[in-house]
Amino acid sequence: MIRIFIADDHRLVIDGLLLLLHEAEDMTCVGQAANGREALEMLGQTPADVLLLDLNMPEMDGLECCRIARERWPDMKVLALSMMREISLVKAMLRYGASGFILKNAGKDELFEAIRNVYAGKQAFSQEILDTLMETLAGKNTKAAGSTPFPTISRREKEILQLIVDEKTTSEIAEALFISFGTVETHRRNLLLKLNARNTAGLVKAALEYNLLG
Repeated sequence: MIRIFIADDHRLVIDGLLLLLHEAEDMTCVGQAANGREALEMLGQTPADVLLLDLNMPEMDGLECCRIARERWPDMKVLALSMMREISLVKAMLRYGASGFILKNAGKDELFEAIRNVYAGKQAFSQEILDTLMETLAGKNTKAAGSTPFPTISRREKEILQLIVDEKTTSEIAEALFISFGTVETHRRNLLLKLNARNTAGLVKAALEYNLLG
């Protein structure tokens, strides 16, 4: 029986995964958490074979959680499960020890096959991710071969990044853009993930060094 732990900050996602796992005779969910920090605490008490890990979570994101989890439990496999498909994030997860990267639009059979593959010591990727990786390795992906290793950021993310560079607080950014505090924090987390930065200083450095606001 493959013991699975789920880390995702969306309750509907966890509930959906639980329903799917009940249909697999060789899998069982041994635990669930809403963020990376909580997942690490619970995994210390509840051993698992495969960690299904979202990337964009509060408290501690999937990248940091993956890095720490693989250091603490090298025999446990990590399978990223995300809607974020930027190739830089995929590569970062692989560097931190993940065995695969599956998009959340995957079907049940694809998910089950991915879990079984990483449990068996293989790698697993959604076909879309695999195609992009292969194109990048072949030098055919012009975006990946461009002058910056970072993915393109959206107009809204660029606006928020500019305000972060201008030393605005989350509250000030929310007021300036007429959006909620939580929305700003979500965009900030996405920028940290996309730019592979650990903190605000890292965002500012990336913005200036790679001319992301030009």
